[in-house]
Amino acid sequence: MKIESIGVCLKPDQPDCEEVLGRIVVWAKKRQIKVVLEQPVAGSSDLPVIEPEQLYAQVDLIIAVGGDGTLLGAARSIGSRDVPILGINLGRLGFLTEVNRDELEDCLDRIARGELTIEARMRLDVSVFREDDEVAKYLALNDVVITRSAISRLVDLETFANGAKVTTYHGDGLIISTPTGSTAYSLSASGPILMPNVEAIVLNPICAHSLNQCPIVLPHHSEIEVRPVFSHEIDTATLTVDGQEGFELGPGDRVVTKRSPHDAHIAASPFRNHFEILHTKLNWGDR
Repeated sequence: MKIESIGVCLKPDQPDCEEVLGRIVVWAKKRQIKVVLEQPVAGSSDLPVIEPEQLYAQVDLIIAVGGDGTLLGAARSIGSRDVPILGINLGRLGFLTEVNRDELEDCLDRIARGELTIEARMRLDVSVFREDDEVAKYLALNDVVITRSAISRLVDLETFANGAKVTTYHGDGLIISTPTGSTAYSLSASGPILMPNVEAIVLNPICAHSLNQCPIVLPHHSEIEVRPVFSHEIDTATLTVDGQEGFELGPGDRVVTKRSPHDAHIAASPFRNHFEILHTKLNWGDR
């Protein structure tokens, strides 16, 4: 692919960002590629810093340096653009940021030569309706989570798929997950692991107060509507998107989630496949 400009998203409090940024700049200068930043960091005084909306609209490649949270934020901010994202892991787990720092230049060379696989990752459009008004809208790469707000109360969540009643979940909440998000919060709640290229949506109750409510996998074209049911007027529930954005739900609110027409495009590691990532990052299959 032809790269004329690179946008770099950095985790602000990560001490190793400066070193990785310097290597990106050295690689880019040799090829006369422009580097711009989403926010200033130490050692970046000579680089232009532009607003995120402008950055994502102008560059040919996004490099997210930090951890999974950095990549998730970039994947939401990118909106409907299909610019690829390369995640460089400086964190602990780094399941989405598949590339390690010592593999940086090799991956950049491969991207420039068109040799690196860019995976289309399904995303979710999330809307909150209060009566007939859309009062909030989000884009999720990992998951949509609806949980109880009160410390001591469970929450009832009437859930529908394409207008058909699925069930009323009674427990701590519900996770609506993409295949990418199946290895995040949903996995911690005993949900199934889906390969990133599987076109499906997972409904996974959180600590359901029932022995017969288990995770269910729905077709990717399902439109899922969740209606919190409150016993008291002061009750609320919380909507969280990718663990980073939130909204307080009140009586009568509806959360409608469906597949976004705009996938995120993530650069896959050329050094290990998804099963190897499961083994190395999650110790999956170990005895």
